[in-house]
Amino acid sequence: MKTNHIALAVAGPLWAAVSLAQVATRDGFDLLRHPLSLLSTGSLGWLQIVNFVVAGLLLVVGAGSLGGTWAPRLTRIAGVGMIGAGVLVMDPGNGFPVDHPEVPTTMSWHGLGHMAAGSVTFTALIAVCWVLARRAATRIWTAAGVVAGTALLVGWGWAMAGGTAGTLTLAVGAIAAMLHLSLAAGRAR
Repeated sequence: MKTNHIALAVAGPLWAAVSLAQVATRDGFDLLRHPLSLLSTGSLGWLQIVNFVVAGLLLVVGAGSLGGTWAPRLTRIAGVGMIGAGVLVMDPGNGFPVDHPEVPTTMSWHGLGHMAAGSVTFTALIAVCWVLARRAATRIWTAAGVVAGTALLVGWGWAMAGGTAGTLTLAVGAIAAMLHLSLAAGRAR
């Protein structure tokens, strides 16, 4: 397996595993109230920052393994967005890290940058899942791409609308899209 295939194959599972391990172990973190990006805050925030940057780099390096024109481009855009989301840390809030005020009174420049980078990442991930679905050779892979991209779109929309457990639906959608890309790398090989 070439390096770019390996990079893309590893990106999704690694990002999901590191994120979910922190969800289970970080004091005060509640996936029903807190987005995965909030793990970038606090004394252990560096773990999620590195997780975002590494996953973004793996997406950029592995993008070429998908072939075609749009899938690699969109995957690279998602990777650059993830790197940006890692470097531009989200503002603390909703009681995380522990003892932080529930509702921040302002948003920092890096918090705004994080939101913009996340929007770029999510848009590109949704689009690449649908592009992969469109060119899939089987109905199963077509359905998987549509479901993964749509799960992220719905989860993101629900979270931004303040829906109940919106942060959970966003996490499920993001993990589904990332894992779909990783599986697509294995199939492209």
